[in-house]
Amino acid sequence: MEQMKVGRATLTWLDGGVTHMDGGAMFGVVPKPLWSKKYPVNDRNQIELRTDPILVEVDGKRMLIDSGIGNDKLSDKQKRNFGVLEESSITRCLRDLNLTAEDIDALLMTHLHFDHASGLTRWEDDELVPSFPNAVIYTSEKEWSEMRHPNIRSKNTYWESNWKAVEGLVHTYEESLEIVPGLKMIHTSGHSDGHSIIVFEDGEADCFIHMADLMPTHAHQNVLWALAYDDYPVTSVHEKQNWMDYGYFRKAWYVFYHDAIFRALRFDENGEVIGQLKQKKHSYT
Repeated sequence: MEQMKVGRATLTWLDGGVTHMDGGAMFGVVPKPLWSKKYPVNDRNQIELRTDPILVEVDGKRMLIDSGIGNDKLSDKQKRNFGVLEESSITRCLRDLNLTAEDIDALLMTHLHFDHASGLTRWEDDELVPSFPNAVIYTSEKEWSEMRHPNIRSKNTYWESNWKAVEGLVHTYEESLEIVPGLKMIHTSGHSDGHSIIVFEDGEADCFIHMADLMPTHAHQNVLWALAYDDYPVTSVHEKQNWMDYGYFRKAWYVFYHDAIFRALRFDENGEVIGQLKQKKHSYT
């Protein structure tokens, strides 16, 4: 497991599973000859996308950014379609850190699409129960509303199996919420109407930004490279521009949930890489 410190926060990446999604959909209108130079693609035109929660430990609190794809939540057909070659190993990762699921205080859910939210619940015998029974689940009010009342398009990614068992643990917010001093969830819309990012600032020197699916991989650094999956792509572009400019100014670390190559990158004021944390394992199949 890769780990890094940003100010008083410690970040550890857990194994949440892996998917392989269509590269064209992940890069929208960007031509393949451009995006394929920046991110590996297999012979089925799929790119590898991790679904790895980030354990954030700060001020005695243990929080997960998103929850992975879980276990036994997808049908065989869905596994084929989404290229799922590996399901979650979060319990094992926590055990290696001398922790259990009961030690997690909060889930910071950037949004509730299946590849981020399927790890919220688990099977116990024939019943779905909360995977992290002592954790408050934070998400935006708009995202929580659509999760429970999806439209004809979003019902393919907002699943009752991922929310019904945890609805009593959910805490929502409108525009932003400070979880602990310096750690905020900020509603952006864009990828989904309720999509949020996570920003941590500790003094003048230390900052990390999790852009979630506004910038799912390092190859999406270009503000114009929006996903075909985005519900509001123009909003995605404007929000990404805003938060890339801010992060460049702060020389912030950008941390990733999906990237199969980098866990985190740090940019200077010109958007040039000045720091990196690479993932130790990847398959690119």
